[in-house]
This record gives sequence, C-alpha cells and structure tokens, in this order.
Amino acid sequence: MNFLSDHPKLVQFAGLLVVFFILQFAISPSDSNFLWRLPAFLAAVPEMLNSSVEYAMFEWMPIQTYNVEIEDYEESALLMEVTRSMSRSVLFCIEFIREILVGGQKTIVAFTSWDFVSENDWAYWPALPWTVVAGVGVTLGYALNGRWLAVLVGCATTYIAVFGQWEPAMETLSFVLIAAPASVLLGVILAVVAFKSRAFETALMPLLNVAQTMPHFSYLVPVTVFFGVGDHAGAIATVIFATPPMIRLTLLGLKGVSPEVLEAGEMNGCNKVQLMFKVLIPTARHDILVGVNQVIMQCLAMAVIASFIGAKGLGFNLLLALNQLRIGQALELGICIVLIAVVLDKLSLGWANKQIDYFADLSFVERHKYSLIMVAILVIGIVLAGIGSLIFKDGINYFYLIPHNQGLTTEDFWQSGVDWIVDNWYSNLQVFNVGLIVNVLIPMKNAYLSMPVAATFVLVMGIAYIVGGIRSSLVVGGLLLFIASTEWWDRALITAYMATFGVVVSATIGLITGSLCAQNRFATKAILLVCDTFQTFPSFIYLIPVIMLFGVTDTSVLIAVIIYATIPATRYTVEGLSNVPQSLQDAGSMSGVNRMQRWLQIELPLAFPHIMLGVNQTVVFALFMVIIGAMIGTDDLGQLILKSLSDEFGIGNGLMLGLCVAFIGLAVDQILRTWASERKKALGVA
Repeated sequence: MNFLSDHPKLVQFAGLLVVFFILQFAISPSDSNFLWRLPAFLAAVPEMLNSSVEYAMFEWMPIQTYNVEIEDYEESALLMEVTRSMSRSVLFCIEFIREILVGGQKTIVAFTSWDFVSENDWAYWPALPWTVVAGVGVTLGYALNGRWLAVLVGCATTYIAVFGQWEPAMETLSFVLIAAPASVLLGVILAVVAFKSRAFETALMPLLNVAQTMPHFSYLVPVTVFFGVGDHAGAIATVIFATPPMIRLTLLGLKGVSPEVLEAGEMNGCNKVQLMFKVLIPTARHDILVGVNQVIMQCLAMAVIASFIGAKGLGFNLLLALNQLRIGQALELGICIVLIAVVLDKLSLGWANKQIDYFADLSFVERHKYSLIMVAILVIGIVLAGIGSLIFKDGINYFYLIPHNQGLTTEDFWQSGVDWIVDNWYSNLQVFNVGLIVNVLIPMKNAYLSMPVAATFVLVMGIAYIVGGIRSSLVVGGLLLFIASTEWWDRALITAYMATFGVVVSATIGLITGSLCAQNRFATKAILLVCDTFQTFPSFIYLIPVIMLFGVTDTSVLIAVIIYATIPATRYTVEGLSNVPQSLQDAGSMSGVNRMQRWLQIELPLAFPHIMLGVNQTVVFALFMVIIGAMIGTDDLGQLILKSLSDEFGIGNGLMLGLCVAFIGLAVDQILRTWASERKKALGVA
C-alpha cells in the first residue's frame, strides 16, 4: 500500500496500459469504424494547396513583362516575376563568389553577353590559386585562435586540394557563403522584432518548433515550385532551414542582457535604435555568434540535401557515389564535407570567443597586420601559380588548381575493405538480418499497424497527461488528430515504429557509452570528438555500407538510424553526468555506496533532465534519418515525401507529409520536455 501511495504516477501508467489493451482487443479492424481509423477529413487539403499555389504562380495579378528572346511584351503573374527575380539575384551572388574561387565566365556574361565572351579570349575570370585560399584560411585561423587552428585549417585545405576535390568543395563553400549570411541577417531581424513584440514572439515560436522538426526534403518541394531548380533554389531552401536556430539564439542573447546594462544605455541618452544596435546586440554578441556557428552547420547539412534540386558541389557528387554504391569515393567526399564543417565551426567559434581590446593603442601595421599578411599571400600565391604553369607545362599545375578527381585517392583501399567484409561476413550478416526482420521488426511493425486510432490516442494522450497535465495532453492530442485526419495514418505508424526502434536502441547505447566515458576525462574528450565527427558526416554516407551489407531492407535503414541517432544520446549523457557536482559524488562515496549504487542513485537522477533532452534530440535525429532512409526503399512517410519531389503538383502532399513527420516529433518533444522540466523542479535546479 505504501508503494502505491508513494508512486501514484506508476499506478496511473499501469491503469493506462490496461485501458489501452482493452481497447486494442475490443475494437475490430474496419474502415467504417471511427474507433479503428478516422475518416481522412484533410484528404482534400493537398489538392487545395496545389490549386492555390498554381493560381498564385501563374494567374494572380498578371502584369506585362518584356521578353528579350521574342523582343516583345508578354503577360506574366506578379508572384512568378518576383520569385524568379529573387532566384536570379541569388544565383548571381553564388556564381560571383564561385568564380572568384574556381574561375568562370557567367559573371562577365551577366554584364555583357555570351557573344562578347566568345569574341574575347581574355573575358574569363581566373580562379584564385588554392594556395591563396589555404593561406588566407591559415592566417585567419591563427588570428582567431592561435597556432592549432592555423594548423587545422592548413591540413584541411591541403587534404581537399591534394585529393582533387577543390573545385566541388569551393562550389559548396560558395553556396554556404551566400546562404549563411542571409540566414544570419534574417534571423537577427526576426529575433529583434520578436524581442520587441511579445505577440510576434508568441506567434513565431510554434512556427520555429515546426520548422526545426520538419524533414529536410519537405523544404525542397515548395522551393522548387516557387524558385525552380539549381543552386539558387538550394540556397533559398537552406536559408529557410538554417534561420530558426539563429532566431532562437539571438532572442536568447537579447533576453539575457541584464536590466542594469539597459538602464546604463538609457541614462547615456540612447534612443530605441541606438539602444538596440549599440547596447543590446553588442552585449548579446556571444549568443549571436554561437547562432552564426549553428547556421553554418545547418547550411552544410542542407547543402548535401539541396543536391536533390540541382545544387552543385560535394553533395551532388556524394549523391552520385551513393547511387553507384562507391563507398571509397563517398568516404573521401564525406571527409571533405566534415573538414569544411570543422574548419568553419572552429573559425566561427573562435570569432565568437575572440576578445577585442577596444582601448589598445596600436600602430597602423599592428592594427592591420593580418590583412597585410593576406595581401602578401595573394601576391605570393599568384607568383607561385605562374611559376607552376612553367614547371608543369604539360600536366597539372599543382600550385594553381588540381582538377576534380585528378588528385590522390584511397577509393580502392576502402572498396577492397568493404569487399573483404562482404566476402567473409555476408552469410553471417544475412542470418542476423533475417532473424531481426522475422523475429523483431515484422512483429513490431504489425503491432503498430494493429493499433486502433482510439487506443493510440488514449495511450499517447494519457502519457502526456500523467507527465504534464491536461495542457500537455491536449497539445499532443491536437498533433495526433492532424495526422489521423490525413490519409497517411498507417504510413505514420510505420514511421513511428521505425523511429521507436531506432530511439530505444540509440538511447540505450548512448546511455551506456556516455556513462562509461564520463568516468574518465580523456575518454570524455575522445567521445565528444567522435560525436562531433559523426554528426558532421552527411547522413547519406551511413546508408552506403549498410545497403551493401544488408540490402534494401528495414534493417539497413534502422542501422543507419541507430548510428546517426546515438550521437545526441551519447553527447547529452556525457555532458549531464559531467555536470553532476563532485561534492555530491564524494558525499555518496563517503556514505558507503559502491560505484554502481552511486551511478544509479546519485549521478543518473541528477543528470536525468539533461539526458532526457538528449533523448529528445535522438527522436529528431531518428525521424530525419528514417525519412532519408526512404531513398533505399521503405514504405513510411519518407517514401511519399521523396515521391512528391518529382511530382509536378507535389507541393500539397510534400507540405502535409512534412507536417505529419514534424507533428510526430513535436508530440514526443512535448512529453519529454515536460518530463525533463518536472524533474528539474523536483531536483531544485529549475
């Protein structure tokens, strides 16, 4: 009796399970039974969206525009002209930076014509030698964070150049250099407006929650309709995807400015504009620059996905390698993307943490020494490129630009390793594969598909109520109702089954690995480095080896999901356990508890809120990877999202499907975040 009174939530949960199983067995499968499946009330919404977009793009507000090709005026919709003008502007900016880095003619053509370029051999924008870009990067690294960052930048750029991936790497970089500043600017503007207006912030927050849980592919469908395909469309999709974390971190920084700082600004006569740009934003500089760092990482992640709609660079080549199952080439391309991500990550963090001495009395040379060094590097690099053209007259000018795929390669080595694994382990792996599918995955999938919609609502809303009360229950119920009112409820259940399996395994591995590594400082640093590396790898790469080993099956997708989703579970476990005060651990040891008891009774309870945030991120990672896994053949929501990419009128389906995936993630987020908050309050750390 004492146990029941001491653990009321366990009693409530047990009662909830009883009700769930009663409904599970009492409700018979029938399309006409509302308790089994709801009618698809929202089935007509995708078509309505398609019709609305088609009308807006091709018929709404017609205007007269001049067509150069036919040398006459023609009628065109206003929205189409606006979006196409934006596309041309974004594409011009990308090509301008790209031609500075790798050369070209399109920027010159933009101000002249193709006839002018063809008639003048000199009308070509030469590329910057790779040595110049590398040297400038090394100098910038040294200026921001000293010798070790300079060495990192030097090694990364040299690897990319020597392995013949300089040209696609610079195409990717030019893409990021346009998308990232646009995301930062848009994020800061929206954050400032949200900071000034509580109503705008209240309206914006749910949109940010949806945007950050929406699958990457869902952004591509509407972008292709409004802006076409190519680098410009990929950049616009990337801006949409990368802006939410910038808004959140900028808003967090602005809210963190102490009232005393604001009062000091007002007492010095600052008006509202001056207070914002001379007091609030400079004071929130660190959080804003951390937001810049997150934007860069998001842009690189999206740069790979954007290859689906024609964006050039490493992502496009990686997609080709995936289609050809070339594991060695994919690994080399993945390493290049990781190196770019790590370099930009460390440079942006160095910028965020750089302390500026505004009162230093420096000479002109001391104040501008790094700029002068960069100018010297430019001159030296151009001279070296000229010397290289004489030395390597009949071959590759290694001082200028190593052509794509003409450098070193380790593809054969990695491919032979995979071939060896397939030759020696394939039969045993197939036994594991078949056993997992037959004994675990198929029964689990069938169990999910056999759940009546009424039983599912009772179970999920009941858990939300036990954890967070009536408000959480209603929020989760509303999210589920949207999904159940579409025609894709069964597909959503399959997505949920795959995500559940991936999250359970990933969270278990992450908890065990993180707990073991948190016991040693060196192991902690090592595992965090591994997490950083694996998180930076493009998610596509995880699909290639598993396809070769397990074929086109749910096993392949789920193993890729587990590898990818274990990262946040491990990271947050390590960070949560590392933040447990040493004094409490020592007090536990002095009380006579052994190592296992201290872990179970002291460390895990105190780290629990942090670990649950990690599980929350694990759910998001798992959902993203499940959707990407549709590339190798699944029958979940991801398959339909990919199909909508190639559908002329797929914008309605793409958006609705993306919302279904996002709402699955948000429902879990609501439960886990509320649970973590309750535990924080119970521990007195909220």
